[in-house]
Amino acid sequence: MSEIVPGLEGIFVAKTRTSRVDGEAGELTIGGFPVERLAPAASFEEVVFLLWEGRLPTASEYRTLRNDLAARRALPAETLPLLRRAAQRSLHPMDALRIGAATLSLSDEDPLANSRGANTERARTLIAAFPTLVAAYAQLCAGKNPVEPDPMLGHAANYLQMLNGAPATAETVRALETYLNTVVDHGMNASTFASRVIVSTRSDMTSAVVGSIGALKGPLHGGAPGPALDMVFEIQKRAQISGQPIAEEARRWAEKAITAGERIMGFGHRVYKVRDPRAEVLGAAAARLFADREDAALYRDARTVETELRSTLARLKPTHRLETNVEFYTALVLHGIGLPANLFSPTFAISRVGGWTAHVLEQIDDDRLIRPRAMYVGEFDRPWTPIEER
Repeated sequence: MSEIVPGLEGIFVAKTRTSRVDGEAGELTIGGFPVERLAPAASFEEVVFLLWEGRLPTASEYRTLRNDLAARRALPAETLPLLRRAAQRSLHPMDALRIGAATLSLSDEDPLANSRGANTERARTLIAAFPTLVAAYAQLCAGKNPVEPDPMLGHAANYLQMLNGAPATAETVRALETYLNTVVDHGMNASTFASRVIVSTRSDMTSAVVGSIGALKGPLHGGAPGPALDMVFEIQKRAQISGQPIAEEARRWAEKAITAGERIMGFGHRVYKVRDPRAEVLGAAAARLFADREDAALYRDARTVETELRSTLARLKPTHRLETNVEFYTALVLHGIGLPANLFSPTFAISRVGGWTAHVLEQIDDDRLIRPRAMYVGEFDRPWTPIEER
């Protein structure tokens, strides 16, 4: 009998040059660069080029890609009425993104073409249009008209302007760009695997990405960074009421939650057995973002809460290796940028579509159907009973 590996954990299903995750060492390599070196320095357009081409762009190549993406931000005429209807129904922003992404085929110049070149064009349109879809839906849900994209702005700055209706500060743009670069790709995660499975059937880029959105929506993959920040707010509130130091309240909160068997949001990861390197990058981004701001205490309190929770988890669950994961500082950074919690997951998708498209192009080049097996555990040779006798 063949061995079953639940969740395909530890099974290699493809070769990739996009990223490498080392859970034991706590390392993430993206396109050959340590994430802590790449994410704070690069623009999102540079990282997308790196994932697609395997190298950083020249200045000329960067300008060409940035201008091309900017020119593709507008949505098909049929998309906004669908988003407006979704807003009337109060659909989750990830559902609206999935609906909107599927409509991008309406702007496809040759929708029946399925060459690598045609799918590369679709990849560019998907990456360009994701921020427009998310921002337009957010405005519609607020009872406002969508803000038109600005072709003079970069990817991150344009997204923030469409969300807020006003230019973002350089510090906010840099923080968002660092976030987008940090989570753009992460090995063979569930949504990336979904995209490769879909396109391995010789389907198309848009279909693969729409499937990935569906996979990312699930809380076991897309995560729940909002509750991690809610935890910090709750501990802050308890400290204010009790008059105790926030470190003491964090320890008490953690002890009670662990004793009750509750999950501590923002800690523990399926792959990382040490502190998530993305938490390091986003923690540093949060420090820069909150420096000299009126709400700088939130960052300081979050660091204190993290320290106390790590210590308490190590003391009460010494064999579980529950270290800080990407969700903890994702929540802090995106909150500091000004995003509401319901936009955390679609903003994750705005980043991860860069990785999805790169993997899809790799799978197109591989051109092999992904077809694992399932072990049958049912009965054999069952007798048939006519329906009138059942």
